[in-house]
Amino acid sequence: MKTRSTVVLSMIAGAVVGATAIQGLHAQGKSKVYMISESEIIDQAQLGTYNTTVQKALKDAGGNLVLSDKVIAVLGNPPQRVGVTEFDSVEKAQAWVNSSARKELGPVREKAVKIVRQYILEGK
Repeated sequence: MKTRSTVVLSMIAGAVVGATAIQGLHAQGKSKVYMISESEIIDQAQLGTYNTTVQKALKDAGGNLVLSDKVIAVLGNPPQRVGVTEFDSVEKAQAWVNSSARKELGPVREKAVKIVRQYILEGK
């Protein structure tokens, strides 16, 4: 009887440890993805309209936009404006880049800002 109890308890402990390990691996696999946009302001008056429109479109596409009003240089010259958009996956970020909603924003964006550099990176 004592041996059976030990075996059963060992099996339960093994299942708990295994489930915990699987959850940990699953959590590690869900790294965030960020799209970084460095830009220069062309027309301050148009910027407000563009920001409102792009934020709604990004949210609809599954992105979470964070704009920075102040960029502080650590080394070299900072960009005038930086936008950081968080996505759940590279596929969602690329879907946004290729989306018709983003393409439709082109004329408004071109009046408000000039994109200097844009890239996607995976975080941990």
